[in-house]
Amino acid sequence: MRTHHTATLLAALAVLAVAGCSSSPKTDAKPTASATAPTSPAGPGAADTAGAPPGPTGDKRVIYLATLNGIDPEIVNGKDDEAISRGRDQCTAMKDEKDPTKRVAQVEQRFTGPGHPNGFGPTKSALILATVQANICPTY
Repeated sequence: MRTHHTATLLAALAVLAVAGCSSSPKTDAKPTASATAPTSPAGPGAADTAGAPPGPTGDKRVIYLATLNGIDPEIVNGKDDEAISRGRDQCTAMKDEKDPTKRVAQVEQRFTGPGHPNGFGPTKSALILATVQANICPTY
């Protein structure tokens, strides 16, 4: 059953990635509040003084939040800015931690929800980590 869920999630990620890479602009698309909301007081995508990378904006923001919701809706739980903040914090923590197992453990501590006060487990945490890296800090 987990293999089926993982395969479905990976397929969804691929579809989102392809949709995000479209070469033709969408002239009739209207931005939504969630797609253009600032991620910090300094403005959309601004890096803060602690050295955190900028938050995703535009399509990257939409894809990041949709992918997290695809892993488990409780990860975002209607709190878009909090999910982005946690992702940025994870990127900052990963600068000094190169061990993949420890990175997953960090995600499990950082990303929690009402029904998951101790994190989402190693499998979902690994998927969250991949989502954070792909959308917020791909060079880490």
